[in-house]
Amino acid sequence: MRLLEANNIHGGYGGADILHGASIRVDNDEIVVIVGANGAGKSTLMKAVFGLLHVREGEVLYQGKPITNTRPEQMVSRGIAYVPQEYNIFPSLTVQENLEMGAYALRGNIRPRLEKVFSVFPRLRERRRQEAGLMSGGERQMVAIGRALMIDPKLLMLDEPTAGLSPKLIDETFERIRGIRNLGIGVVMVEQNAKQALAIADRGYVLATGANRFEDTGANLLANREVAEMFLGG
Repeated sequence: MRLLEANNIHGGYGGADILHGASIRVDNDEIVVIVGANGAGKSTLMKAVFGLLHVREGEVLYQGKPITNTRPEQMVSRGIAYVPQEYNIFPSLTVQENLEMGAYALRGNIRPRLEKVFSVFPRLRERRRQEAGLMSGGERQMVAIGRALMIDPKLLMLDEPTAGLSPKLIDETFERIRGIRNLGIGVVMVEQNAKQALAIADRGYVLATGANRFEDTGANLLANREVAEMFLGG
């Protein structure tokens, strides 16, 4: 099933377009990766889809229904979770308090949701009473993703989830993202660690100057000589 579709997106900041017709689609149970050079519009496209900046032209569809320029809080209520690259945790709160903040708008018992997050990130169960700001960068990223999972999303959007992490933690983060996909959650992420991200991607997009340059399976993009020379370091 087509979960998300963004078609011919134009938009940017302060009246100047950064996106010039970019398009992506995400199906259920699929990891989609967006890569490209710095300034290509990757994070801008994610923000445009999530309603964090105005789409001047184009259309965003979620489960076949238009959501273009819908406010972020309404996106969350529809089952779309977004994890920004920075400022994505409450450092003075404990791990469990951070997770509970992710479910602040929900009614009823949130314990099953906590248990689901702890099953994906067992380390968070061990550290649930620790102040999140005292954790390592990789652990803080787990908290941020875990908090997003508390709404039981159908679509998880991740902006540079491995930024600043060690190679070991990068591998672990990607493995956890595969586990999230296996829960039946669609995942779309922007990544600078392009080779490793495409290796776990069902499909990938390469952006250049705010528009699509390549689209294919992750494996085919990795094997594409032009993509490798231009965007993956040869």
